[in-house]
Amino acid sequence: MKKLAVAFAAGLGFMSMAHAAGYGVIDMQRVVENSTYLKQQNDGLQQAVKPAATRVEQLNKEIQDLQNKAATAKPAEVQQLKTQYDAKVKEINSLEQNIQQRVQSTSQATGQTFTTRVQQAAEQLRKENSLDFVLNKNSALAYDVKNDLTDKMIQKVNAMK
Repeated sequence: MKKLAVAFAAGLGFMSMAHAAGYGVIDMQRVVENSTYLKQQNDGLQQAVKPAATRVEQLNKEIQDLQNKAATAKPAEVQQLKTQYDAKVKEINSLEQNIQQRVQSTSQATGQTFTTRVQQAAEQLRKENSLDFVLNKNSALAYDVKNDLTDKMIQKVNAMK
C-alpha cells in the first residue's frame, strides 16, 4: 500500500510538471522607458500646454515689473498698480489650473490606454510562447534570464495603434 501511495504521488508530480508550460518575465520599467506611445503623448502634452506656460512666465515678469514700479510709485498710482497686479495674479491662477487639469486628464487617459496595450501584449506573448504566466520582473524574487520577454513586449506595445 505504501508503494502505491508513493507511485501515485510521483505520478501527480509528473502530471503537474507536464502541464506547466512556463513563465515569462517583463521589466516594466524598460517597457515604460522605451514606449513610443508614452513619448508621443508626453511630447503632445508639452506642446499643448506650452502657450499657457509661456504666458504664465510672461505674467510673472510683468508682476515683477509692477512690484518694482510700486516701490517708487506715487500714492495715486499704487491703487492702479495693485489692480493690474491682482488681474495678472488671477490670470496666472486660471492658467495654472487649466494646465493642471489638462495634465491630469491626459495622464489618466494615457495611463489607461498604455495599461490596456501592455495587457494585450502580455496576453499575446503568453499565447505565442505557450506560457502559463507573464510576470512583472519586480514581482519575481529570482528568475532565469532566458525567460525575459521585455524586448518582445516593447516591440509589441510600440507596434500597437
